[in-house]
Amino acid sequence: MAQLRAKPPVDPAVLQAQAERRQIREAAEAAEREAALLAREAARSARREAVLAAAEAELRAAEAQVVVKPELTDVERKAARDARYAARKVRKGRG
Repeated sequence: MAQLRAKPPVDPAVLQAQAERRQIREAAEAAEREAALLAREAARSARREAVLAAAEAELRAAEAQVVVKPELTDVERKAARDARYAARKVRKGRG
């Protein structure tokens, strides 16, 4: 029974090789994580830029649609008022 429990002596070269493989594997995993993080950040910034560009284009389109009405003169304003008054009389049957 004691023979089964006894562990063979550990070879330092085997331990060193395992440690080197572990370091290489951990370095590769860290590089993958870094690359994935950079890819996510690039995608996020691309989406943000696309949203900003769309908002800017929408704003420009809205500005292009805005039409500034010319200010009416007193004569034009009175003529429009008289036209509304006459139309109301006709609707109510008094005209």
